[in-house]
Amino acid sequence: MAARLEGTPCWADAMFTDLEGAKAFYGDVLGWTFSESSSEFGNYTQAYSDGKAVAAVVPPMPGQETQSAWCLYFASPDAAATADRIRANGGEVLMGPLQVGDFGTMVIGKDPGGVAFGVWQAGRHEGFEKQGAPGSYTWAEVLTRDPGKADSFFPAVFPFSVKRMDTDQVDFKIFHVHGAPVLGRMKMGPDDLPPDVPSYVSVYFAVDDCDATVARATERGGTLHFGPMDSPFGRFAAIGDPQGAAFGVIDLGKTSGDLPVMADA
Repeated sequence: MAARLEGTPCWADAMFTDLEGAKAFYGDVLGWTFSESSSEFGNYTQAYSDGKAVAAVVPPMPGQETQSAWCLYFASPDAAATADRIRANGGEVLMGPLQVGDFGTMVIGKDPGGVAFGVWQAGRHEGFEKQGAPGSYTWAEVLTRDPGKADSFFPAVFPFSVKRMDTDQVDFKIFHVHGAPVLGRMKMGPDDLPPDVPSYVSVYFAVDDCDATVARATERGGTLHFGPMDSPFGRFAAIGDPQGAAFGVIDLGKTSGDLPVMADA
């Protein structure tokens, strides 16, 4: 596999106190299967769709139990240099650079507005083996209450160019790598989510039927945050799993309406 371009989303994982519960939920909702947990690396457990690695789940380290959340990782050829840019541009490095055996090197950071994300310098583990198809990662958006900070921070840390959606209805921008869209940025309004919900990266997984996926998720203890909703990109919804980790699902084959006009930011 060719090395991923710097700034391209390359992996996603989440921490769960109830690891077996998470495996059961995502297995039922997204059709994932799971590898044996790796005790050498804190019981890190990879998820698979059609036999290809698509994500991972892991229990928290003792004393670090926090709200479950999905973390999106961006590819970097030099995790230490990326960590330096995170700090230099007002962000915070929460972990790393940490070499994970011969799999690669990781960093966990936050932007100045509190958005947590990961950085991955690939070794033997190159990231997603399946992407943009049902059961796998397909898109992500930074949902932030401080868009100005995100807009200055992310293009300074990664080689992003920026375009904005040409509309007055929503404050939305898209970050690109070499002309390809890789990440959305949407301003969270006061009525979008409860005020105690922090800014975060919303990770979307592709599904073959959004409504059926939502039904499976809610039947198994998940919470529907919004949707299902039609869009030019697909029919999508936002869900919280039983342990509180939020994620999106989207049926890319069911589109509605014209694609929005994008303008230079």
